[in-house]
Amino acid sequence: FFFSSRRRHTRYWRDWSSDVCSSDLVALLNIIKRSGATEPFSREKVLVGVRKACQGRPVNEDDLVLLAQRVEETLRSTGQAEIEAQEVGLAILAPLRELDEVAYLRYASVYRNFSSLEDFEGEIALLRALPSNAAPEIEKVRTPENTNQKTGK
Repeated sequence: FFFSSRRRHTRYWRDWSSDVCSSDLVALLNIIKRSGATEPFSREKVLVGVRKACQGRPVNEDDLVLLAQRVEETLRSTGQAEIEAQEVGLAILAPLRELDEVAYLRYASVYRNFSSLEDFEGEIALLRALPSNAAPEIEKVRTPENTNQKTGK
């Protein structure tokens, strides 16, 4: 009895596991690195990069996981099986900006290779000129009194 029951269970498990295999559910998405090598898309790699940018910021892990999921969904929605690594970086920028503008600026400074104060100033000017989805509510509560910041000048 035990043997036949075990065999039925094993057969059931094999059938069930092949039905829910993740490679069957999600099409493979490869990233083409600058070197020309390809590797499978890794949501974890997105999280590692974004965590660095968000270090010390009031951003929780759940928000980062959702951001990585949005990035993957954006990339998969292109329908392409292979995507340039640069496109991954671009797909991260918009949701990161919505999440935290300081983290966005940190990420953008590395991603876009900022090399001078002018690079930062230009990006900050763009942030101010083109507010993200959350910015209109933030702008409503800003007044000249609460936006003054101390500077080293």
